[in-house]
Amino acid sequence: MGRHRQPEIRDRILDACVDHALAHGLPDRLEPLASASGTSTRMLIYHFGTRDALLRETLGRARRRQRDFFGELVSPRSDEPYPRTLRQAWQVMTGPAGRPYLSMFGRLREKDEQQLWPDFRREATTDWLQPLEDGMRSVGRPELGTLVLAVVRGLIMDIEATGDVSRADQAFDHFLAALASVIAEPGRVDAAESAAVTPVTPVTPVTREATDASV
Repeated sequence: MGRHRQPEIRDRILDACVDHALAHGLPDRLEPLASASGTSTRMLIYHFGTRDALLRETLGRARRRQRDFFGELVSPRSDEPYPRTLRQAWQVMTGPAGRPYLSMFGRLREKDEQQLWPDFRREATTDWLQPLEDGMRSVGRPELGTLVLAVVRGLIMDIEATGDVSRADQAFDHFLAALASVIAEPGRVDAAESAAVTPVTPVTPVTREATDASV
């Protein structure tokens, strides 16, 4: 009789592979994942079938972790204005705690990595639209969720390309100042007009390491 697969062992191995990939990136070979999970390449193949199948499952579980983590960050809170929630979420997402996810999924835009998740770019957008619409709904402007998502994704791509985190931080604060004025006076101007006329509160510079990033 053949050996029966044990789901709890497979699950533990997959979690270890996710931890390793978040810390070091997706490897080209199975050996680093075998070492990280305390098993052998033969057992990885036994549980997951192929290298690419394991990498796809690793990406899928890492993405679920990211959605849970980032989703909680952008959830509205009754005790603070939503722009402040977004500011704190931005700091965590682009800081040390969020950086491994941004680095991992940023690489999925590269040609060699896209084959592991061909539809990732679309899903990476739709994943975050609903949580941000829900957040903006808390201040009566759910239709601005798309705008918030576009700004977040655009600035993260800017950081990835230039490494200039301080400039991206300042730009995001400028955006939040404009957003706050639109929320306060929804009938006066739209977000683009508000950005042109709203005074911006000086931002305390934030010193952080640059990140290779993508939501």
